[in-house]
Amino acid sequence: MRKLYFFLPKIIYSFPVQLFFNNIRRNIVLVFCWIILFTMITGNFGKYLGIPYLFLDPEYLNHVNFTSFMIMGLMTAGFTMAFHITCYISDGHRFSFVGTLPRPFQKFMINNSLIPLLFLIIYLSELIAFQVNNEHSTHLSLAIHLSGFFFGYVLMTLFFALYFRLTNKDIFKYMVCRVDEKLKQNVRVTRASALNKLNIARKKQVRVDYYLDSTLRFRQVEDTSFYDKAAVIQVFDQNHFNLVIIEFFIFAMVLALGVFKDYPHFQLPAAASFMIFLSIFVMLFGAFKYWFGGWSATMGLLFFLVINYLVGEDFFSKKYEAFGLDYAETPAPYTVAALEKQVDSAVMEQDRHTLLTQLGHWKNKFTDGTKPKMVFLCVSGGGKRAALWAMNSLQRCDSLTQGKLMENAVLITGASGGLIGASYFRELILQKKLGKKVDPYASLHRHKISTDNLNPLIFSLLANDLFVGFTKFQYAGIQYERDRAYTFENQLNEITEGMLDKPITDYAPYEKHAIIPMIILTPTVVNDGRKIYIGSQPVSFMNYEVRNYSHSKVSGIDFLRFFQDQGAPQLRFLSALRMSATFPYITPNTSLPTDPSIQIMDAGISDNFGLSEAIRFLYAFKEWASENTSGVVFVSIRDSPKLQNIAAAKGSTIIDNLTQPISSVYNNFENFQDINSDLIIGEAHSWMNVPIYRVDIQYQAENYVPILQHMDSIRQNNARASLSWRLTTREKESIVENINSSRNQAEIDKLINLLK
Repeated sequence: MRKLYFFLPKIIYSFPVQLFFNNIRRNIVLVFCWIILFTMITGNFGKYLGIPYLFLDPEYLNHVNFTSFMIMGLMTAGFTMAFHITCYISDGHRFSFVGTLPRPFQKFMINNSLIPLLFLIIYLSELIAFQVNNEHSTHLSLAIHLSGFFFGYVLMTLFFALYFRLTNKDIFKYMVCRVDEKLKQNVRVTRASALNKLNIARKKQVRVDYYLDSTLRFRQVEDTSFYDKAAVIQVFDQNHFNLVIIEFFIFAMVLALGVFKDYPHFQLPAAASFMIFLSIFVMLFGAFKYWFGGWSATMGLLFFLVINYLVGEDFFSKKYEAFGLDYAETPAPYTVAALEKQVDSAVMEQDRHTLLTQLGHWKNKFTDGTKPKMVFLCVSGGGKRAALWAMNSLQRCDSLTQGKLMENAVLITGASGGLIGASYFRELILQKKLGKKVDPYASLHRHKISTDNLNPLIFSLLANDLFVGFTKFQYAGIQYERDRAYTFENQLNEITEGMLDKPITDYAPYEKHAIIPMIILTPTVVNDGRKIYIGSQPVSFMNYEVRNYSHSKVSGIDFLRFFQDQGAPQLRFLSALRMSATFPYITPNTSLPTDPSIQIMDAGISDNFGLSEAIRFLYAFKEWASENTSGVVFVSIRDSPKLQNIAAAKGSTIIDNLTQPISSVYNNFENFQDINSDLIIGEAHSWMNVPIYRVDIQYQAENYVPILQHMDSIRQNNARASLSWRLTTREKESIVENINSSRNQAEIDKLINLLK
């Protein structure tokens, strides 16, 4: 007990502990940045979006290897150094004894490493557990990954150490060089800041009895009262100048990377890009504290309000465009009167007549004299997870039905990643029918569709959208910015082998002759919740039910007719897919050339499964389908189970109770859509004279992924692969193998019997 009483003051008043307390007291913003990182790597934040995987399984050039972990090590060390720099600039003067030591910043950094060291320990332990449990890493591969991380971390640390060793001065060098002359020439704000720090150095010092030296041994703080406090502050200011050079270097590096962001070798792992963003944020925070002192919080709030106002006035507005549309043309009026023209009966009948001819071609494919089954393929959204699941399911179902699935399919609907996977598979079928040497069922295509999309997106957000954004490219004779929307489409074009890079109307001849099923994409208008019906030909009949009711609200607009003057037929099919897969915060909302301007979001907002659009289509042709088919089959390929076990209610925290009104709606979002889909399909039995069948191919993970075992307060589904544009090895295996589950095999057998 006496020993504890003797050592307790030494522990409390040691430099590492006092710096830790100081950070919690005065640098809560910096501590909050660390808290964000802690929650990410431990899976307590962003599990549903797959954010932890970005740190625990970083991917570079579509590979997780020594290089990818080395980059993570470099950027982790960079962020750690930014943290030390900011703390040193902000609070070094409160510990003026450091200025009397040789290499003062080095001593400060060593003693300020409690939080970074704790982060490294937890990060590496989570990383090892994840690699072993989810990536099936061998001892050798794990050793390579860890060595890559340590190599990058040590390399960046040594670079900074060498720089500071060559540039920073201690109190003794300062007395020789007379750096105080420099202060007199500085601007008024810097001098005022220095005088304020001098006052703190004289009156408001933090008590420190012991510090860690360069050999990691505790040394007692010597009496520094005989040193000139102004000279000590000058040492800090001289060191600050060298630190500012580092800040500008990092900022310039980001700008340079932004120029070359379209080259894969410059696209850093997404987590590394986030580390760079945090580093810049931390250094900006330090600059505010250094220049404005006690007014930093007020000035920061004022700065935010000014920027917020300017953004609201479109001063900094950034519009992401749909490539192929001409934004220089007069915008299309988006008014109630213009929308009502979408339900003009003559126009809808004209579009219906065109589709009836197409349906006739479809029926003529079946020459055995029997009426065929009409198939609707409805694929759910869900990022990369849904894209791989849709591709995997379509390959298996079409091969087992000997190609009858795609032959009988009339329409493909859905959202987000599911439509990307389905569009890619449809293109493979088309290429094969055109005589190209393509195997639509090859595993190569599953591998391509499951490759990473997130790294270039996050890096583009950091290096281009936030700081550069001045490079251009040309499509259909029109110039557009190489922004994050371009990056997404460029990456999507690569993983689909360049097959989808064409205008949407290029598919019209093949759809009209029933060579491939039709696709209707249905992104949502943010402004009013309506749908945009995008097809290779006009599809105004998707509003067919509206004409039967007076004063009905128009549910959507036909893209080709509404934007005819703005070049709608030249819309890039990849842009249409991007609009349908606008994932919040990752892929940007697309602005369309209307007055007033409208923005487009993911199709999954109103119907993530595509069933309501399929029913709309069927309703418009219900008489023809009843007369010319032997039944209708809805094949729902969904990346989530329709019927899930109901979890028992557990103890709720205060935060859970506060977020429950929002989280309960979000957690049951798909349930609401399922109930609505079941209702409208049930009603369809009353106006169809042929049987209606439903086949549900569902992805439901059998085994729990360890990093997802902790429940998420906003998303109570922990077994599935993450909803992200990035999948881990284990997730890919889980998605591919899940088609073999007993439930899915039973549904596939049902489909085979229906199409015999």
